[in-house]
Amino acid sequence: MDTAQPLARPHWLSYSERLESRPLSAIDLVVLHCTELPDMDTARQYGERVLYASGTGNSGHFYIDRDGRLEQYAPLNRIAHHVRGYNPRSIGIELVNRGRWPHWLDSRHQAMDEPYTSAQLDVLLQLLDQLRQQLPWLRWIAGHEDLDREQVPASDDPAILVARKRDPGPQFPWAYLLANTELRRLHVPG
Repeated sequence: MDTAQPLARPHWLSYSERLESRPLSAIDLVVLHCTELPDMDTARQYGERVLYASGTGNSGHFYIDRDGRLEQYAPLNRIAHHVRGYNPRSIGIELVNRGRWPHWLDSRHQAMDEPYTSAQLDVLLQLLDQLRQQLPWLRWIAGHEDLDREQVPASDDPAILVARKRDPGPQFPWAYLLANTELRRLHVPG
């Protein structure tokens, strides 16, 4: 196991100890997200919201700000709520990016045109390398949009369906990332 200094500053969510525990050997997947929020402070506020009877909410494990600042909100041995159906086996990494904020499901605001910064991508690659060294079972990477393809009625017109999740979105440089990591993109049929 690598003994290198961790990249992330632990900044545990208030409910992190209430998240279900898991063995590290269960983790074989990283799921990439964008926060679809304006900044890291707002992402933290959303992460702290309690949404479930367990006293927990929705959050990723790691957050990378536009300037490359990296924070860890949940321990790896805890199951964070970040993607339907894949949480027990995955690590959620959130990149701060406006996405469709604040009109997430409005059919007129589906463009995701904010590019990711080189600082974010550099830190993401370092984090992925460190996680691969720490977790020998880690093999796969996917975008939230790859795993949650549900279409929902648009907030402005229920007759129009829009993607519930589109992150990390069209600005994410998948070719660059995959050329610089040992992880392979998980493709889910359907």
